[in-house]
Amino acid sequence: MTQIFAHRGYSASFAENTMGSFIAAEKAGADGIELDVQLSKDGEVVVIHDEKVDRTTSGNGFVKDFLFKDIRKLNANKKGIRKEPIPALEEVLEWLKTNKLICNIEFKNGLIPYEGMEDKVVNLVQKYNLSNRIIFSSFNHYSIVYSYRIAPEIQTAPLFIESIYMPWVYSQSIRAKGIHPRHSTLPDEIIKTTMENGIAVRPYTVNKDAHMRRFFQIDCTAIITDDPVKALNLRKLYQKG
Repeated sequence: MTQIFAHRGYSASFAENTMGSFIAAEKAGADGIELDVQLSKDGEVVVIHDEKVDRTTSGNGFVKDFLFKDIRKLNANKKGIRKEPIPALEEVLEWLKTNKLICNIEFKNGLIPYEGMEDKVVNLVQKYNLSNRIIFSSFNHYSIVYSYRIAPEIQTAPLFIESIYMPWVYSQSIRAKGIHPRHSTLPDEIIKTTMENGIAVRPYTVNKDAHMRRFFQIDCTAIITDDPVKALNLRKLYQKG
């Protein structure tokens, strides 16, 4: 059965990359969550997508220029009534110990090369004994290869914007157990062949009914979606089991 990963949590209805969004995804029945990590000025691993805090919080400026205590003062729930801080990754991992969700951690280090971020994240995952429930992904493939070298027990999956030739061959060459392609780039046959070669396929960001139906019908490994509730309802229709 196709797994459903909540993209930045249940971000269709809750403030993205916040504990509220992650908890809502779990309550909805998602199989996993996806989140993004960066480093604060003093080296804390924080959960936020953009390199700047402007779009998703009450503040402005680069994540890398905030001390952790200051970034925590920002409100990451701009549209909601309740104030939500930017979570530390450690806070999310602690919460993951209370459930069975899979967690896809995306390293956001394509534009800003956060030195030592992979080591910090690996250490935290190992501290909470969550290695078997974590997938590392990134558009920076050097980053996930490095994380594989230091922690081969944690799965990796390169992210792609464009289509890639024989993705299963590439994945095997970098020891990745999965790929996370943009949902519109891979035809069904390539997805099926990739999975037949032992590589998981988890397209992003799958929000339209027709796109969800397509992936459910070919029994894709997982989809990454902003709306886990819609996905769960459609999965019931198109997948029996």
